[in-house]
Amino acid sequence: MQTRKQFLINSLSLASGAALLGFKMPVQPEAPYITFDLHCHPGKLFAHGGNEFGENFPPEKTLGDMNAAHLSGAFFALVADSKLLKPGPAGISIVGQYQAGEAWQEYKLQLREMKDFLFRNNLIPATTAKELTIAGPLAPYIAVEGGDFLESQADKLEEAYDDGVRCIQLVHYVPNTLGDLQTAAAVHNGLSEFGKAVVRKMNRLGMLVDVAHASYQTTKDVASATDAPIMLSHSILEMETGRPIAKRAISKEHAKLVADTGGIIGAWPSGFNKSFDEFADNTLRLVDAVGIDHVGIGTDMDGNFKPVLSTYTQYPTFAETLKNKGLAANEVEKIMGGNAAALLKKVLKKR
Repeated sequence: MQTRKQFLINSLSLASGAALLGFKMPVQPEAPYITFDLHCHPGKLFAHGGNEFGENFPPEKTLGDMNAAHLSGAFFALVADSKLLKPGPAGISIVGQYQAGEAWQEYKLQLREMKDFLFRNNLIPATTAKELTIAGPLAPYIAVEGGDFLESQADKLEEAYDDGVRCIQLVHYVPNTLGDLQTAAAVHNGLSEFGKAVVRKMNRLGMLVDVAHASYQTTKDVASATDAPIMLSHSILEMETGRPIAKRAISKEHAKLVADTGGIIGAWPSGFNKSFDEFADNTLRLVDAVGIDHVGIGTDMDGNFKPVLSTYTQYPTFAETLKNKGLAANEVEKIMGGNAAALLKKVLKKR
């Protein structure tokens, strides 16, 4: 693990490189508490489409914003089914399916590219809770969005763990063998038997189970199967019908399933929200539904749909907005990263 001095030197190097590429890196005051993102794709690494930045948005720009905002850590997500997804004006469509071995091969390719990206920027994948600190350096935890890469073989979890993966989102957009998702017809009537085996093994290994994109019944089944807190990394409470990507919103009952395991829901600043200010209001609605100890932030940066929070340099503004809307300082700190830190301490462990 890098020292704080090494982190500062590396941050200056990154800032110099960003300046040469024409990126401005506004300097924010260092937060006196942990800040965290439960779900991100810097520069849309491996992510499906949907935001204003375009397919070639440089990941170094987002990393520069993370450092400028003194972000403590984040889950950097590979996307298991990315090769099978095509973004369009009507949403995400599925194009084709994996042949035997292709999903695992794609996972290994993305993993190598992610680690190369981190190495180029003097970052080491974080694997334990103790690496997440206020003083830095940025702790990048590797996650996988979609359990498709397991190819119905729970034993592959061992290798993924050894690869440094510490969180797996069970389902994404392509229906798989683990469970049902929000945006497709039910196939398993919730979590499959294979999905239950995966949850139990992830518990034993010390990997965080993410139920983002999972149906209500799948989430309910995961909550029944797990003996560790779970996470729903990026969603928001449902509102009136007709909002963009409303299928990805959740009910209060859905959110409570996660909270009742001791887990956390990441408030999602997508275009479901009409504005930055409404996103803050919707975050407070989550707090009202499940309690202050069970809410964090899951930005989906830079793969989000019309984000109302589009840069990490907005984190301090978001914290101040929550405070202005009535939260105490210690409550704001929990949402900005304290709850995420507590969750990692409960779940991540060495074998």
